Amino acid sequence: MPLLFKKVKELRNHLQTLKCEKSINIGFVPTMGYLHEGHKALMKRSKLQNDVTVVSVYVNPTQFGPDEDYERYPRNLDHDMSVCDEMGVDIVFAPSDEEMYPAGSKTEVYVRDMSEILEGKFRPGHFKGVATVVVKLLNAVQPHRVYFGEKDYQQLKVIQRLVRDLLIPVEIVPVETVREPDGLAYSSRNVYLNPEERESALSIYRAFILAQELINQGERNAQALKEEIRKFILSHPHVKKIDYVEITDPDLNPKDIVESGDRILVALWVGNTRLIDNWKVE
Repeated sequence: MPLLFKKVKELRNHLQTLKCEKSINIGFVPTMGYLHEGHKALMKRSKLQNDVTVVSVYVNPTQFGPDEDYERYPRNLDHDMSVCDEMGVDIVFAPSDEEMYPAGSKTEVYVRDMSEILEGKFRPGHFKGVATVVVKLLNAVQPHRVYFGEKDYQQLKVIQRLVRDLLIPVEIVPVETVREPDGLAYSSRNVYLNPEERESALSIYRAFILAQELINQGERNAQALKEEIRKFILSHPHVKKIDYVEITDPDLNPKDIVESGDRILVALWVGNTRLIDNWKVE
């Protein structure tokens, strides 16, 4: 079973002791818990590339809006510890809110521009909360490498910019989205879906396949592709609404003509569950 730490000071002391004993590389996988196959892929990559792997389990309140699902977000530390044990993780860091945000905290981190589009437009303040907690976690763990899934593509890009701008000495390692056998991207929020809603949620992946087929057939007009994606997704009964369908270059700049390597990004509501996903154009 991995060692469990809940205090930053105790975690730092332990990691410092390991560093003093021998030269080691530390890999870090930050998560909000309720671990699934997507998280396992991050842990597996870290285990391959580092001597010690640390996983954090922390549902960060500052990245949730007032009407979002912070209170009902799934939590099960025993389950998460078992998954980490299965994957050979060395250390789990599961701090409290009081540990991460000491009384009187006044400092926030914000990446301009990139935090205001797509997810940032529909979830104001979300990326300020993400950026702030990631800096805190990186300061606590001080890893050599940190692992993020490409499923949260905009988050990945925000953190890459954050690390570059603030000169944080860590390597960001992106890991491809992991999907269930029928194509649905693994997400802790999938547990909210009933069977009928889950079937409608598959419209996202199937829309990506449709778009890729159209691109392969020669359609390169981004607006036309976005309209086809919207039309296909909205034909499914439990899709309540689409927040956005966008096609961008790898750095999230909107595209008019689609090329290989561009990203299709989608956010929608299935029933009362908000899902996001993206696709790398081949």
